[in-house]
Amino acid sequence: MEGNETELMLAGYGLTTAEFFYRMPDFRNVLNTFVWQEYDLAPDHPRLFRFIEYWQEEIEGPLHSVRFVHRKQIAPGEWRNVEGEFRLN
Repeated sequence: MEGNETELMLAGYGLTTAEFFYRMPDFRNVLNTFVWQEYDLAPDHPRLFRFIEYWQEEIEGPLHSVRFVHRKQIAPGEWRNVEGEFRLN
């Protein structure tokens, strides 16, 4: 599903942030980190797991571990359309 951030949040998506720890291809004793952020659906996290599969197939640095957190920014019941504007001089 593609759309702007508000549409994704109203559809149930939340912000997933993952920190990848991986080994350098030439220096196996060195761990490096990479941070990834995307709107995703919990609890299955299809976008995160698709990215992990991509990493394992296309990137030379083997993964050591991945930690992630998921946070819903807004729920459909929390959104309401407000019409009107107040101006204070």
